[in-house]
Amino acid sequence: MTQQSESPEFFAQGERVGVLTAQPLDRLLDYRAPEGGCFLGAFVEVPLGPRKVIGVVWGEGAGGFDAAKLRSVIRVLDLAPMRTEMRGFLERAAQYTLTPMSMMLRLGTRAPGLADPPSMRKILRRGDQEPDRLTDARAKVLDVMDEYEGAAFTASELSGLAGVTSSVIKGLVKQGAICEEEAPRDLPFPPLDPELPGKTLSDDQAAAAAALEAGVNGGRYGTTLLKGVTGSGKTEVYLEAVAACLRKGRQALVLLPEIALTAEFLKRVEARFGAVPAEWHSGVTMTERRRVWRMVGQGAAQLVIGARSSLYLPFRDLGLIIVDEEHDTSYKQEEGVLYNARDLAVWRASLCQAQVVLASATPSLETWANAEAGKYTRLDLTSRFGEAVLPEMRAVDMRNEDLLPSTWISPTLKQAMKLRLERGEQSLLFLNRRGFAPVTICRACGTQVACDNCDARMVEHRFMKRLMCHQCGETKPVPIECPSCKVEGKMAPVGPGIERLGEEAAALFPEARIAVLSSDLFGSARALKQRIEEIAAGEADIILGTQLVAKGHNFPLLTLVGVIDADLGLQGSDLRAAERTFQLMRQVAGRAGRAERRGEALMQSFQPEHPVIRAILSGDEESFWKAEAAQRQAAGVPPYGRMAGIILSGTDLAQVFDLGGALARNDGQLRQVGAQLFGPAPAPIARVRGRHRVRLLVKADKGVPLQDAISRWIAPFKLKGDLRLNVDIDPQNFF
Repeated sequence: MTQQSESPEFFAQGERVGVLTAQPLDRLLDYRAPEGGCFLGAFVEVPLGPRKVIGVVWGEGAGGFDAAKLRSVIRVLDLAPMRTEMRGFLERAAQYTLTPMSMMLRLGTRAPGLADPPSMRKILRRGDQEPDRLTDARAKVLDVMDEYEGAAFTASELSGLAGVTSSVIKGLVKQGAICEEEAPRDLPFPPLDPELPGKTLSDDQAAAAAALEAGVNGGRYGTTLLKGVTGSGKTEVYLEAVAACLRKGRQALVLLPEIALTAEFLKRVEARFGAVPAEWHSGVTMTERRRVWRMVGQGAAQLVIGARSSLYLPFRDLGLIIVDEEHDTSYKQEEGVLYNARDLAVWRASLCQAQVVLASATPSLETWANAEAGKYTRLDLTSRFGEAVLPEMRAVDMRNEDLLPSTWISPTLKQAMKLRLERGEQSLLFLNRRGFAPVTICRACGTQVACDNCDARMVEHRFMKRLMCHQCGETKPVPIECPSCKVEGKMAPVGPGIERLGEEAAALFPEARIAVLSSDLFGSARALKQRIEEIAAGEADIILGTQLVAKGHNFPLLTLVGVIDADLGLQGSDLRAAERTFQLMRQVAGRAGRAERRGEALMQSFQPEHPVIRAILSGDEESFWKAEAAQRQAAGVPPYGRMAGIILSGTDLAQVFDLGGALARNDGQLRQVGAQLFGPAPAPIARVRGRHRVRLLVKADKGVPLQDAISRWIAPFKLKGDLRLNVDIDPQNFF
């Protein structure tokens, strides 16, 4: 059964309707239906005070006051009505995350110009002429157009992206460097052809693809864990499920954890289906976002490749959701509406009778446990595709290595890198620390340079010659004299960051071409994508990367991965520390040997006997998951218990703690359902952007109706001044 046969309720002219808007209000607003009436779910423009705002007809008006005083809906917008399953999805997500419906609707309408009628518009493309004089402003405009190769822009969008005035744009148009043309505002996406042949699949790939296709063809909800070692061809398998979905005339969504992954992925999709699908992420222009939003609602975009927010697009008939690298922490939104896109994907699919595929080489414990319990189907790909084989993994015991002071590449790793250079192969050094050095310290008095706005040490970024706070983004020059004792010449960087490691690699191998991949070093997502493509083509000998290199990239010449500090993630009290370290190390190691050449992964560790390090090296993943699950079950924590974080913040520390204390003293609603409350206590990073942060933690058994209890608990507390209270259901971090 598809979702195309809805007959929404109709409200005749003058009838009272309840409209949900994205304004910060806690209720539906009553209006009279406009001339010609309107359907349930219709997007409408309504008056709100002196303004006009967009809303959705959510149901009948509440009544309770004189109908003669009601204002009328101004007009019904030329947009596909919001479907019943989408409204239900937003309501369910709001209830689960304890988020106001207005904020949920804002997520569901994040595209510009939705109230504008379909029309022609003037768009700008790169012309074939060069300007007679290349000023700095003109160069900025042309750089933007080259960065978004082939894209069309409106004049205001282009001037905004380039940071120039409209006169600069007009001058370039006159000289033919930019072409101006008329085009419809929103065009359908070119059709994808599911009948084009895909790659030849191995036996276990073909079996997994057949199982996924059967699920899609069944037209019912179901979730499948597609677990395959890195390089096993999971993408080719789930693209066959996408093909089956398209054959049924339904839409598909593929969620990716990192924008930088989309360039290579789009090429694979185009090769498989003969056309480029729709994209939805922060690297897409506003003009394109509006087009995607509209076309998805009309069914004129068959496949969307997107970030977590694409889950809120108004699909007309969604039949399949793929969550690639489902374990990745970037699927959790940590600001604004706090949600986990992996979990919401399952809910959305259940409401529209769609299939979900959770793909990962190292699944989250939550997904693993659901598969073990039989809630999810599990499909395994146990070998790499084609001639590729899994890399050999071994630890480098740093206690036995002879390292010079302020160096981090061991002699063992250095020798392995030298061998790869001689063979014309690539090496990757992994360190999950951005910047040059995590600490800048005064050698005279011991002062560490901290952020003025946060309780965090500032990280030196040598390429920009400044210190940066990774909490709030504040920067300042590297001090010449100590801010505390005023002694000059004693400020020193301590510890390695990825930039510092790059300097060490360049000193060890002066002839090597070195590429550093860190999000700090690229001005845009497209620039990062381009650099990754260059590396994949062999334009680097040594790659240095932070966490983003672990996410699905394919470098055919890469045969050595060196993990500089395998112990880094094992510190602290995070309940997911072992799981995340295991996932990250296995994912990073999986970058090696993905073609016909055998790969090797060396993990530098001062505690190679640690259970997590041993599990990573042995490759006995099932034993690791079972042991980790047993520990979590004994402690009653997720996925075998429930947790919620309460984050209080404000500029006055005493007021924040007073609120935390009052909450702790009045926790009767929590005790009634058997929940435990811990805190209040300062957050590990107790001040961010000048705001003091205090946390409480709620812990409960698996079946407890935690959201209802929390809602009743916090309802009596009225926040004064700049105090804020945020609830994080199923927190992924505790900072």
